[in-house]
Amino acid sequence: MNAKKSSLASAFLPVGLLLIAMTSVQTGASLAKSLFPIIGAQGATTLRLVFASLLMFVILRPWRTRLTRHSLRAVLMYGIALGGMNILFYMAIRTIPLGIGVALEFTGPLAIALLHSRKITDFIWIVVAVTGLALLIPMGQGGTLDLVGSLYALGAGACWAAYILYGQKAGADHGVQTAALGVMIAAIFIAPIGIAHAGSALLTPALIPVALGVAILSTALPFTLEMIAMTRLPARTFGTLMSMEPAMGALSGFAFLHEYLSLSQWLAICAIIVATVGATLTSRSQAAVQAHDN
Repeated sequence: MNAKKSSLASAFLPVGLLLIAMTSVQTGASLAKSLFPIIGAQGATTLRLVFASLLMFVILRPWRTRLTRHSLRAVLMYGIALGGMNILFYMAIRTIPLGIGVALEFTGPLAIALLHSRKITDFIWIVVAVTGLALLIPMGQGGTLDLVGSLYALGAGACWAAYILYGQKAGADHGVQTAALGVMIAAIFIAPIGIAHAGSALLTPALIPVALGVAILSTALPFTLEMIAMTRLPARTFGTLMSMEPAMGALSGFAFLHEYLSLSQWLAICAIIVATVGATLTSRSQAAVQAHDN
């Protein structure tokens, strides 16, 4: 009985961590938009990553990590992908709604889910998720989406895919400390862009509390939790579970930014949640089969 409870806990733990991480990220994104008028998306990304890297450096103590040439490459690529994902997403949500930006960005993890799909049931949940994403994008509400913002979001999606792939490789070698190393690399990669754009405005004292909040909510907490979950879930399952991210973004945009949703977009949220639950149940059943076979 205890073994069964332990098995259920281990199955649901990474899923729960992902849900917390997604909620935290979208709340932080809503807060970050308040910084855009002062220091721009580039400056907001820089402050987010710099403060997050300092926090994670102290908490996770990544200097204890022993890096080989092979693992260093994975960590470097993970950090660069993380930085690119951050700045491109913030550039996107300057001109398109938060939920729509997340939906377009999700093309990255969705591609990972497609590449790792093997069974018919996997494709069913992916089709449901894609249907939800199609409903989530407003094609006829007073005009089309901003093209530049949409391209930024798709670019963030490509970085997200690389973040998943390299994060799993780096995380397998160094666990949760990989998140700290990745954020530090991302901060070094993005900081020159933010400094060039915002200059001395980045040093405005009034921005520090907000920047710290964004760093904790959008980077330090969620990326640490994601790294833990990432090393406990197959890439296919991780990518499909992340389909709930657009729903989280839409709800956060509604709650904090007053970005109201149409009926079709609410239906999209339901479709994405169904896909997420289905993928979770499929993952559990496959894990049980694998355990039995072994």
